[in-house]
Amino acid sequence: MRRYDIDWLRVLALGLLIIYHAVAAFQPWAYTILFPQNKELLEWLWVPMSLINIWRIPILFIISGMGVGFAIKRRNWKELLKDRTKRIFVPYIFGFFIICPINIYIASIFYNDAKLSFYIPNPGHLWFLGNIFTYVLLFLPLLVFWNNNSENIVFRILKKAFQNKFGIYVIALPFLFEALLFQTDNYSGYAQTFHGFILGLICFLIGFIFISLGNIFWKKVEEIKKVTLIISIILYLVRLLIFELEAPAYIISIESISWMLSIFGYGSKFLNKPSKKISYLSHAVYPIYILHMPFQYLASLYILPLNLSAIIKLLLLVIVTFLLSLFLYEFVIKRFKLLRPLFGLVNK
Repeated sequence: MRRYDIDWLRVLALGLLIIYHAVAAFQPWAYTILFPQNKELLEWLWVPMSLINIWRIPILFIISGMGVGFAIKRRNWKELLKDRTKRIFVPYIFGFFIICPINIYIASIFYNDAKLSFYIPNPGHLWFLGNIFTYVLLFLPLLVFWNNNSENIVFRILKKAFQNKFGIYVIALPFLFEALLFQTDNYSGYAQTFHGFILGLICFLIGFIFISLGNIFWKKVEEIKKVTLIISIILYLVRLLIFELEAPAYIISIESISWMLSIFGYGSKFLNKPSKKISYLSHAVYPIYILHMPFQYLASLYILPLNLSAIIKLLLLVIVTFLLSLFLYEFVIKRFKLLRPLFGLVNK
C-alpha cells in the first residue's frame, strides 16, 4: 500500500535542503566548504536553520529505509539490488564524475582561485546516495531475513514496547548510544563523517523496521504526535537558551528523534492522500535534488555581486535555483530516455 505522506515528507525534506544550502551562502563559514559566500551575512537565520538541521538528513535516511521496506515486499533480493543499483548507484556515479565537479569549477570562478579550476571528481552533495547504497549492500541479507521472518525477536520486542503509550521511544536508544559513544561536537555534521555514516545506518534500519511493523507504527505516531511535538519544542528551547545551540549530543539525539516522530505523526494524519501535486513532485524531486547545487553555484555568480539586500539575494537564489532545476527536469531529463536513468528515473 502506497504511503502518500512519505512521498510528501521526502519532497518537503529535499525542499528544505535547497533552502538550507542557499542560507549557507550567507554564513561566515561558507568559503570553508567552497560555497560562494555573500559579503553581507545573515547569521541570524542560523537560529531557525538549527531547528531543522538536526533532523532534515536523518529523516531522509529513515525514509530511504522505508523505501527499501516497501520495495522488498514485491521484489526478491536480486531484483531489489538491481533496482537500487539503477536508482541510487548509477546517479551517484554520474554525479561524482559529472555533476559535482561543476560545483568546484564554478567556485573557482567565484573566488578566482586557479587551484580549484581543474577537474575534481567528488561526491559533493550526493554523498547521501553513496551512504544509502552502502547500507543496502551491507544489510541486504539481514533485511531479507527480517522481511521473511516477521516474528523475529527484534519485531516482537518492538511490538510489545509499542503497546505502552510512549514505548515507541525505545527506538531512541540506538540514537542515544551513538551520541554517547562518539561524543561529536557537531551533531549535524553528517556529510562524509563517521558519525554521519553510523547515524545514517541507524536511521536506515529504523525506517525499514517502521515499515515492517505496518499500522502498529502509524497508529502510534498519530497517537502521540502532540506530545512528541511538545517534547521537541522544549528540547529545542533548552538547546537554544541554555546551550546556545551547542548542546551535548545525547540531548540533541532525543530532540532529533522527537521531531521525526512528530513529523511522521502529523504527516500520517494530514498528508496520506493522493493528489496530482504529489504524483508530479515525487518524480521530480530526485532529479531536482541532484541538479540544485550546480544551479545554485551558477546563480550565485550573478546574484551575489548585485547591489541588493542580503535577504532579497537569498530569495532570488532559492527561486532561481529551484526554477532552473525544475526547468531542466521538465523539458530535458524527463523527456529523454538516455538521461532519465542518470537521474534515478525509471524508463517505462
